[in-house]
Amino acid sequence: MPSGLPRTTIVSTSDLAAHLADPNWAVIDCRFDLGNPARGRQEYLTAHIPGAVYADLDADLSSPVQPGVTGRHPLPDLDKLALRLGTLGIGEGVQVVVYDDAGGLYAGRLWWLLRLLGHANVALLDGDWRAWRNEQRPTRSGDEQRPPRTFAPNLAAGEALAGAIDAREIAAQLGSGDLLLLDARGADRYRGENETIDPVAGHIPGASSAPFAENLDANGFWRDAESLRKRYRDLLRGRPATSVVAYCGSGVSACHTLLALEIAGLPGARLYPGSWSHWITDANRPLAQDAKSD
Repeated sequence: MPSGLPRTTIVSTSDLAAHLADPNWAVIDCRFDLGNPARGRQEYLTAHIPGAVYADLDADLSSPVQPGVTGRHPLPDLDKLALRLGTLGIGEGVQVVVYDDAGGLYAGRLWWLLRLLGHANVALLDGDWRAWRNEQRPTRSGDEQRPPRTFAPNLAAGEALAGAIDAREIAAQLGSGDLLLLDARGADRYRGENETIDPVAGHIPGASSAPFAENLDANGFWRDAESLRKRYRDLLRGRPATSVVAYCGSGVSACHTLLALEIAGLPGARLYPGSWSHWITDANRPLAQDAKSD
């Protein structure tokens, strides 16, 4: 088992540095660039945290896109994902640390997927790759591999750690007050402005704007639990965290919202994996555009 208590939300650079030689700690580099999908792996090969292995958002953490049917990053086949996690050296008792260079935008996806499969011992590197480099901590270049392990999904445990909801369920409950939709995209995209990624602009009716970037401070570190608790309680407006459904453009940055809620001590929120890019595949689903949060 990993030494000490399991890390389930975030870890510091000093905490990770102290465990680099621990075989029961697996470090996963999740750097990615939507505009240049090859860049993340290229950056990993150039320099990465010693011992880290690479997980690609498109190839490892998503299924192939079906135009007009899925969103831009549909969830991966869970059996295939489990096999891939095993090849990355993740198994029972392994403490996983994930990182990127975008404040957890991409690494959050793997954090949530591991929880979905019942693996609770996973945390993001606070300050990400940039903090590691700024602190002049050691790096390596080239490709690395960890000894493979058997990753056995525990979907029953995963139900308690990571919930998901689909478009049909959301559509059926719109306007009922049972769901609190939080849109993790930038406020401009929520309002239907400056949409350069998806073919239709706007947001799901009734959703509130909750940009994921506001979970971080000016230096790219996670805000403390008290600050995050205040932020999300203001958004909850007296409703329980279990009513929250987080979404974004393609189900990636919304995982950041779910992690923030965990740090804040407000667990139980769910993810709409298809998110906006899936919602708009059906012209019959309602859309909203406005200049302020609903």
